[in-house]
Amino acid sequence: MAAIKVLNMAGSEVGSIELNDSVFGVEYRESLIHQAVVTRLANERQGTKSTLTRSEVRGGGIKPWRQKGTGRARQGSIRAPQWIKGGVVFAPKSRDFSKKMNATAKKQALFSALSKKVADGEFIVVDELKVAEGKTKEMVAFVKALGLDKTALIVMDNDDVLVIRAAANIQSVQTLPLAQLSTYEVVANNKVVFTKTAVEKFQEVNA
Repeated sequence: MAAIKVLNMAGSEVGSIELNDSVFGVEYRESLIHQAVVTRLANERQGTKSTLTRSEVRGGGIKPWRQKGTGRARQGSIRAPQWIKGGVVFAPKSRDFSKKMNATAKKQALFSALSKKVADGEFIVVDELKVAEGKTKEMVAFVKALGLDKTALIVMDNDDVLVIRAAANIQSVQTLPLAQLSTYEVVANNKVVFTKTAVEKFQEVNA
């Protein structure tokens, strides 16, 4: 097991914690991570767009003019695609974009993404995360102390309303309860911050 230092909210080292190699030390599998991200994004698509084909547009039952002798191009319906208010060619229709991924593969993709963060030094553990008044300035001070100058994901062991409120106005910071953690959030952010309790619970469940 590899040990990683534990910081306080001021950015000072206050201890260390051991990371289980079966969770935070697995092989980097880019293809598996890619599959997990694509599945996540596909499942968020609603697929509700729909336009009318020429057979669905109201009207157009009669031929606009006779086939020959008018000097104009032949036309069969005023609802053909080339007409104003006509139907749409290859019209998009409502469909299900959802994809499925094996539960074990999904878990391994998450482990792989987290292990990559640990290996790259982009995984941070804090002893606790508390903001007394839920003010944005408290979270800004925390972000500066830990050097989270780019996008950061903060993973907590529970839904701390004050922390969520304090981080809500910081565009580069995303807060997430441990139960909702997925591969997409890990790879979408530059650094990942776990509370010590969140790490312990995550390892307890998955080790």
